[in-house]
Amino acid sequence: MCGRFTLTTGISELQGRFGFVMDGAAPEPRYNIAPTQPVLAVVNDGVRRGEMMRWGLVPPWAKDLRIGSRMINAVSETAADKPAFRNAFQRRRCLVLADGFFEWRREGKQRTPLYFFQKSGQPMAFAGLWESWQPPGGEPVRSCAILTTAANEFMAPVHHRMPVILSAETEPLWLDPLTESPDILEPLLVPAPPEFLEAREVSPMVNNVRNEGPGCIAAAPPPPREVRLFS
Repeated sequence: MCGRFTLTTGISELQGRFGFVMDGAAPEPRYNIAPTQPVLAVVNDGVRRGEMMRWGLVPPWAKDLRIGSRMINAVSETAADKPAFRNAFQRRRCLVLADGFFEWRREGKQRTPLYFFQKSGQPMAFAGLWESWQPPGGEPVRSCAILTTAANEFMAPVHHRMPVILSAETEPLWLDPLTESPDILEPLLVPAPPEFLEAREVSPMVNNVRNEGPGCIAAAPPPPREVRLFS
């Protein structure tokens, strides 16, 4: 799954890589993006546009926003058929931009945070779905979910799922507003090659969603060495 990620790359570099115009203010650098918070998504309505969306998809039929906190991810193998995601899969697809993402390695009761990022150091695009929800008497809320797939060989020792990371070659087809067939789109939703990612253990600072800053992705300090006073 994907439950926490980062986006610190400057807007000019992101626009150069993903080719979009920004609607609204550019996002501030974020080192610990959590569900229900704003994320930068790229949509295509004839022009690629970047906009801030709420992370956690809220279907048009929802009674309130709370449902979005349970739909931060969509399983790529079933999203085209699920009522909550089916229409978005056909007509409202997006890229969710990130520098990397976190996953926690479980060892007994201990959970160790790891940060996964592209070996090249470049930002990446998660395959996303988006919807617009109209609250009674309020402004529309645009929200999104990140598609997940089976983990590749690099990721599998830590978690059995991972976000779908699109390539520069598959991004245009995923965003193409004229493409609606699952037969064309589902083959794009595959694990990234194992050699695509690197990972490092990071500080438990990231465990708290209220924490922000570069410390969230800093390498964890080595364990203290045992000091023997007597031989």
